[in-house]
Amino acid sequence: MGIDTTYLKRCIRALDMAYNTLKKYSVEDIEHDIYRSAVIKEFEIIIEQVGKLLKKCLKPYFHSSKAVDALYFKDIFREAGNHSILSIDEVERWLKYRDNRNNTSHDYGADLANKTLILMEQFIVDATNLANAIEKQNHAT
Repeated sequence: MGIDTTYLKRCIRALDMAYNTLKKYSVEDIEHDIYRSAVIKEFEIIIEQVGKLLKKCLKPYFHSSKAVDALYFKDIFREAGNHSILSIDEVERWLKYRDNRNNTSHDYGADLANKTLILMEQFIVDATNLANAIEKQNHAT
């Protein structure tokens, strides 16, 4: 049975839509705040989803499911790189995204949110590529 990426892809579409709509408003507009919050929320959801889905991708490479479940977030991405699910550059960016997420969680201040917004265009590309890589793993097994 393959790994279902439906929810991940929906979140990526929602993020893309929210980010593109955000760019239409100036910082003074309330709509800017609304869409910025939506972007940050989807960013966080996608990071969590990707971690869970990558664990499922990695299970065939480990001796037990418990060994995979014991991996820390950074180790999940390093292992994905080791098994060519992600490139080394992608692993580094995902670790950077996670660090940024840790800095923004529970603090939706404009400064931290704006630091996250700078990452969005590449993040959307990376999230889409990762969803495709997970689906490719489905077909390889």
